Amino acid sequence: MLTRFWNDESGATVVEYGIIVVALSLVIVAAVATVADSLQALFGDPAGKLQQTLN
Repeated sequence: MLTRFWNDESGATVVEYGIIVVALSLVIVAAVATVADSLQALFGDPAGKLQQTLN
């Protein structure tokens, strides 16, 4: 019975797909964080810059 359980690979595909989903999710989260930081650096604080320009 133990050898039959050990050789059963029916759940292996689900685990592999789960690992792929987790890896892709981490890549997407990192990409979104990078883009958000880039946009923040690009646009910054427009109201503050306008106030500095007017003074």
